[in-house]
This record gives sequence, C-alpha cells and structure tokens, in this order.
Amino acid sequence: MLLDFTGRRVIVTGGSRGIGRATALAFARAGADVSICARGAETLEKTRGEIAAVGCMVHAATCNLADAEAIKTYVAAAADALGGIDILVSNASGIDNTGDSWVDCLNVDVMAAVRLADAALPFLARATDASVINVTSISGMMPSARDPAYAAAKAALINFTTSQAVQLAPKKIRANAVAPGSIDFPGGFWDRCRTETPEVYKSVQDGIPLGRYGKPEEIANVILFLASPLASWVTGQTLVADGGQVLRA
Repeated sequence: MLLDFTGRRVIVTGGSRGIGRATALAFARAGADVSICARGAETLEKTRGEIAAVGCMVHAATCNLADAEAIKTYVAAAADALGGIDILVSNASGIDNTGDSWVDCLNVDVMAAVRLADAALPFLARATDASVINVTSISGMMPSARDPAYAAAKAALINFTTSQAVQLAPKKIRANAVAPGSIDFPGGFWDRCRTETPEVYKSVQDGIPLGRYGKPEEIANVILFLASPLASWVTGQTLVADGGQVLRA
C-alpha cells in the first residue's frame, strides 16, 4: 500500500545519511515537504539536492543537536520554510561524535529528542494527526559492553517515548519509537566494520535470524507507517525492526 503524505510537513533530524536520508526521501516521494538537519554541510547539501529532485519543497540547515539554542533556531526556521510542522522524526545520534560518549549520547540521543519536541510543540499542536517518531535502537533493550552509553541513552529514549505519548495525547499528538537492529549503509558503522573487522561483521550477520543486515529504507518504511493514518490509534509504542536480531540476543 502506497502512503500519501501530500501537504504534510516533516522534520527529519540527522537527515543527511543512513536512516535519516532514507526517511526524508521516502516522505518526499510520498508527497510531503521536508526539512532536514545534520552537522556536516557537504553531505547535507548532497541529500538536499536528492530530495529537491523529487519535486517537493525542501529545507536544510546545519545544526548541532547538542546545543539547545541551535535546536530552537533550527525548528523555527524549518516551520517557517514549510509553513508548519505535522511530523517530527528525531533520528540523530551522538555515537559517532569524538568527545565523551556519555555526554554525546545523552545530549544528542536523549536531550535533543526532548528539546526538538518542545520546540516543535506549538506547531504540532496546530496540526491535524500530528506525530512524533523517535529513532532508538535494539541496543536500548539489552546490555552492551561495547557501547554502554549508547545503550543507556537509547533505553532512556524508549522510556521517554512512553511518557511523551501520555503527555501529548490530550493535544491529539501521537508519539512512537522505532528500534532498528544492525543497519548497513555506505559510510556507516557496519560498512566500516565490513572492511576493518570482517570477522565481527560476519558474526553479527550470522546472529540475525533473517540472515542479513537491514537497509535504511526498511526502517524508513516503518517510520512512514507510524506517521500515517494506518497507525492512527498507535501511540507510546516502540516498533522493533531488526530481522529478528533481538530474539537471539
């Protein structure tokens, strides 16, 4: 079933690559107008061009999502460019930042989602069938010796989504989360792992019941479903999309 988002206005953070890029493109192809932000200007501009080629209105801006004031400025500019906000997708992560992983993950994976929703609330409250979707991870559902800060932040985001859903329900705004498993895309963690530590790459792949890594487009499809009228009575949920990976954790 093809979903129609014509006339809808969508923000996707971390929208220049991976899941964010795939999500922004999917919304655009479904008729939405889209705003994306990311830290890197070069990849952001490339993705902006790809979205513009679809034919929708597109707004793009660099934004440090660890900066509360930068978030307010970005959301206001996005709402002005799009004429409002109907859907907010909080997708960015601090896992690839170069500083303290606890600070980075808590600031970007958790607090950015909180601040983005707060900044977007006045616009979402005026929309019809408004929706917030937080991109978390199956890492938030299990312990992680390798990336404890990332796992803890994603667990917090899962819990926050349930509270957010209760808070926003009186305003008729739905809030849900998507928990991807291991997603392979050019320049991403698993793409680097394939060449740098192929034995780890293969070991993880062998542990996925469906026998392969996920694609960003497969997560984008889940996000579009949750933002669509097909999920009109779904709120406060975390939908796992991982090829069965968490079942063997």
